[in-house]
Amino acid sequence: MKKTELLVTPISVDDIMPLAQAGADAFVIGEQRYGLRLAGEFNRENVKKAIELAHSVGKKVYIAMNAIFHNEKVDELNDYIRFAADAKADAIIFGDPAVLMAVRETAPNMKLHWSTETTGTNWYTCNYWGRKGAKRAVLAREINMDSIVEIKENAEVEIEVQVHGMSCMFQSKRSLLGNYFEYQGKAMEIENRNQQKNMFLHDPERGTKYPIFEDENGTHIMSPNDICIIDELQDMLEAGIDSFKIDGILKSPEYILAVTKIYREAIDLYFEDPDLYEDKKDEFLETIEEIQPANRPLDTGFFFKETVY
Repeated sequence: MKKTELLVTPISVDDIMPLAQAGADAFVIGEQRYGLRLAGEFNRENVKKAIELAHSVGKKVYIAMNAIFHNEKVDELNDYIRFAADAKADAIIFGDPAVLMAVRETAPNMKLHWSTETTGTNWYTCNYWGRKGAKRAVLAREINMDSIVEIKENAEVEIEVQVHGMSCMFQSKRSLLGNYFEYQGKAMEIENRNQQKNMFLHDPERGTKYPIFEDENGTHIMSPNDICIIDELQDMLEAGIDSFKIDGILKSPEYILAVTKIYREAIDLYFEDPDLYEDKKDEFLETIEEIQPANRPLDTGFFFKETVY
């Protein structure tokens, strides 16, 4: 059985080698002009450096081009795809068919990962995009474990699942926070908004806080809890899920590094002997709970919930 890939979202080029040494197999990077909700901003020079570093130790780099594109950016797609291909990126992550069409024109041999955050909910849709050229489908965060296993059993493409980190609950292409601050006479520079880690939408009735940040793609309201499935990986590992993603958005490099080490140990232990993982999985969870920020409770997302729309 092929070992499941551990996919991590670094914040900067400086994180590539430490994360590789910690056990990351692949990285998602890019710039906010083309990619959604990235943990860090990588300009073209940094993309090249990150790919060179990752490839030097046998790791992969995937370039995010999964933003929501309007007409004014369509003419830029071919140039950025050509850049990614020349930089030897291992794959491009897309959601918009415009990217798929541009890849066919510019870099037909480029591997494609289909990712829309919300519509990867059944195996038939995954296979539809597979037949259009995608080699991997990224599943939605809002489906349960049984659905994930069933999708994998019927998929003609690789399957990626997020196993750790926050997820997006709402996105608007409008700069809602920026417009509010400007109305208040407190203008904020858009390039700095996604670095603001202390902006929250408060829900006094439920006693929760939803992190908010803005980038070039608009306003994003994130989940109040972090997904953590470190102690429930066995069903997906047994099913042969191809990639587990740790999303480091709004997290520190130190936190991402520590979590990567723990998931690496858990995956390796399962492939060594599933019983060894079973014996230690509670300890893995306790270790993550010890480093978890106080304002970010852990939960299992929708993995064990009935999905209600």
